[in-house]
Amino acid sequence: MSALDPQAHPPAPSLFRAFATVGGYTMLSRITGFAREILTATYLGAGAVSDAFFVAFQLPNLFRSLFAEGAFSAGFVPIFAQRLERDGPEKAKQFADESFAVLSSVLLVFSALMILIMPAVIYAMAPGFVNLPGQIERTAELGRIAFPYLFFVSLTMLQSGVLNAFHRYAAAAVTPVLLNVTLVAALLIGVGLDGDRAIYLSWGVFAAGILQFLWLWFECRRMGMRFTLRRPRLTPDVKLLLVRMLPVAFGAGIYQINLVVNKMIATLAGEGAVSWINYADRVNLLPVGIFGVAIGVALLPLLTRQIQAGNEAGAIANQNRAIEISLLLTLPATGGIAILAGPITSTLFEHGAFTPEDRVAVAAALLAFSFGLPAYVLNKALTPGFFGRHDTKTPVKASAAALVVNIALNVAFMPFLGHVGIALGTSISAWLNAIILSVVLHRRGHLVPDGRLKRRIPRVLLSTLIMMAALWGGVLLVDKFSWALFGLPDVASGDNFTRIAALFALIGGGGLVFTASVLLLGGAQRSDLDSFRRKRAP
Repeated sequence: MSALDPQAHPPAPSLFRAFATVGGYTMLSRITGFAREILTATYLGAGAVSDAFFVAFQLPNLFRSLFAEGAFSAGFVPIFAQRLERDGPEKAKQFADESFAVLSSVLLVFSALMILIMPAVIYAMAPGFVNLPGQIERTAELGRIAFPYLFFVSLTMLQSGVLNAFHRYAAAAVTPVLLNVTLVAALLIGVGLDGDRAIYLSWGVFAAGILQFLWLWFECRRMGMRFTLRRPRLTPDVKLLLVRMLPVAFGAGIYQINLVVNKMIATLAGEGAVSWINYADRVNLLPVGIFGVAIGVALLPLLTRQIQAGNEAGAIANQNRAIEISLLLTLPATGGIAILAGPITSTLFEHGAFTPEDRVAVAAALLAFSFGLPAYVLNKALTPGFFGRHDTKTPVKASAAALVVNIALNVAFMPFLGHVGIALGTSISAWLNAIILSVVLHRRGHLVPDGRLKRRIPRVLLSTLIMMAALWGGVLLVDKFSWALFGLPDVASGDNFTRIAALFALIGGGGLVFTASVLLLGGAQRSDLDSFRRKRAP
């Protein structure tokens, strides 16, 4: 690693600045993701074809979350950062090479096995599909095409961990944009050639994995981090990584596991339910992805290095700031989505094959999902407090409890609430997970709310309620001057351009009301913005 760029190891940015970098690129990812979902809803609608694609696409995404996002964030980054801090770049690179060799070998074998037994996997993942002739076989075909994405995206996440340890967040944060752009291109090609659009989307998933991998491969080489191909060996460091990965593969992937359980149960709720859940979850993932991913990515390396340096007070302070940022951003997002679930669904999805019935169903699920939004992001902010201290067991226990509750609530709610009960059960289980993590961290002395946090959060909540009241009034005004613009249960929505303009006006107005309220009430200060521009040593 002697060839590393001299600037490859710059001073650590502040939590705010690192969050802003990751959050900004993640926002771009979510915007392109919305474009992808809008086009999917327009050309596939919400029925058997879209249900098949979403289940097929969920398979590599599930294992990506288990093997890559959760496991490598919690297992690889702390070990790599520790080797970098204590032993220097050469030892860190050696560990990265060893991990790359073992991970690629395991993924190659696993992917081949999953492709071979794909029909059985689909039967287990989507039992309700057996009631639709040919649905299992169609979904298995799509799954076989899309599943190799797991191999490439997992190695991409390893490279992301290396770059993040050097405080280079931008390149890794861009990779989801490549996925969305590739899928949009694949879908449009399928539409233009009048081909099987679901097949083209699946091949787009495959191609996106290769593009993401190559993107970070060249970025790592540019900074001097050239991976050396080695024979896979279970060295002590790799064994330590696997020990830490195994529990985290379940614990940190709880949200994806919940989604899989949701889809399994949704297949029993009838045709279209899987798609309704998926579209609603995509909207809810906008703030979760931007805020939760950004906070988790920025916080874990920072906490790890502070703890390794003996700066426990600094780690606790940053934990407080992560919770503060989480609630400052997610509480108003929750309030806004709850009030605007119908207008958002109407504006984004009600085009082409997407019907008024689909809009009502998605909006109801989105409302239920929004209740858990702050909990989803808090989980991302709290788990680094365990992972940075090399504790992967406690989050697993919390996740296991939440998963059991999620399954129980989904089964209990579905007969009465249908697919909406699935979304509501997921939200409740997410809050249970966040509460367990908070209580354990507090009892260990690793989460000590300071005066600033105690003072600001009630003010943020009050500002959110004020904003919700303003949004409610805004929706009533829209209904008064443009009847059924966002549709009624049996009435299609109005003019597309007017819908877009009205929704932007409502969101912009709500944002201004919240910003003014939170500044006037003291839930935030203008000086906080300076934190996004400052750098400081760890």
